[in-house]
Amino acid sequence: MSSKQKTIKKEVTLSGVGLHTGNKVTMTFKPAPINYGYAFVRIDLEGSPIIEASAEYVINTQRGTNLEKKGVFVNTSEHVLAAVVALGIDNICIEINAAEPPIMDGSSKHFIEAIEKAGIVEQEAERDEYVVKDIISYKDEVTGSEIILMPSDEYQITAMVDFGTKVLGTQNATLNKLSDFKNEIADARTFSFLHELEMLLDHNLIQGGDLNNAIVYVDKEISDETMNKLKKAFNKENLTVKANGILDNLTLRWANEAARHKLLDVIGDLALVGTRIRGKVIANKPGHLVNTVFAKKLQKIIKHEKRNNVPKYDLDQPPLMDIHKIMSILPHRPPFLLIDRILELSDSHVVGMKNVTMNEPFFVGHFPDAPVMPGVLQVEAMAQCGGVLVLSSVPDPENYLTYFMKMDKVKFKQKVLPGDTLIFRAELITPIRRGICHMQACGYANGKLVVEAELMAQIAKKPTE
Repeated sequence: MSSKQKTIKKEVTLSGVGLHTGNKVTMTFKPAPINYGYAFVRIDLEGSPIIEASAEYVINTQRGTNLEKKGVFVNTSEHVLAAVVALGIDNICIEINAAEPPIMDGSSKHFIEAIEKAGIVEQEAERDEYVVKDIISYKDEVTGSEIILMPSDEYQITAMVDFGTKVLGTQNATLNKLSDFKNEIADARTFSFLHELEMLLDHNLIQGGDLNNAIVYVDKEISDETMNKLKKAFNKENLTVKANGILDNLTLRWANEAARHKLLDVIGDLALVGTRIRGKVIANKPGHLVNTVFAKKLQKIIKHEKRNNVPKYDLDQPPLMDIHKIMSILPHRPPFLLIDRILELSDSHVVGMKNVTMNEPFFVGHFPDAPVMPGVLQVEAMAQCGGVLVLSSVPDPENYLTYFMKMDKVKFKQKVLPGDTLIFRAELITPIRRGICHMQACGYANGKLVVEAELMAQIAKKPTE
């Protein structure tokens, strides 16, 4: 069942401090175009560099999931990303004026509220979703942490935590559907053990914490010296340990709040896969390291499957456009018209077909004894498909010409020979603006991917006589 991509209606801003830096941070959620995904924009740096929320940019997982691209950092990204995933957002621009989003109360609650305040709208493009068909797993043999992803009708997550301490014990949490995230998971706050907090305070690594944004589990005897450090750090005259083993002035929202927060982290970290998931996640002793290693593994699997997943079309059915209709749209003519049929066409994608015969004029010289379709003509054929897509966006395509602007990431996988039937599929990377079409294109033959490229073309009015 297909569904449309979503973004937010309008921009919304919230401010706070970074948990580890203590610096004031302003963050703005902004609407984004189709196929944009999630991206952070560091507006405090020259050129406002963009760091896409992708597993390939995970630099480390100390005290959170930290991203780095070309020397630009975004730290502790998981709470924000969990909120946008849970609300069904596909495309959003997250502007921040520091390296770390505001910690707020240590949960995703305030990010959920901000996005709901901005509103959510559907976009004119189909949502990309990875449907899990086989079990995928990763286990850290040292820690015993493990993540398993299995088929399911919708995205579900179960987190099981066991820290080997009496104060926390073993906890489980389950989210059966994302729509329950707001009420069941979003308010779960980040937590720390006393021994970890002592280390962070000793190294001056937790400047923005207070008793309102981190649960502190007391897993050891507190000395007078440690208690004084905590009072100073949290700016409190009195601190005590509750009967349930946490520092006072904070009440647990659920008995298993720690497990719920770990589940929240799993959702935020797996957002870095870059594709919505339809499957059930079982995370045993999850942490940012195992989460992001699994995200990288899953990201590679999805990319490999997409490249090798040959779309199937019934070529016996009447085409959407035959050669005569194509010539009424494209300015190209034989022998340089390289598309025979258009099979599908929407606002964001096009599918075309070419029958490669021995009568092609280029086979005369390429090569006389071993005919092979030149790669450059395969790219040209894909571009002509894109031309149909972009020219279909104007009411009078006969008055326009198409021009190549750029090709990138071009790869040739297999030879194309006489007798092959080429199927081309091109999808917009960004919406068509000012007659410019930026697309991802792939060509298939004999059940295999033979060519792929990112292409950019522009239409311009024909010169008048």
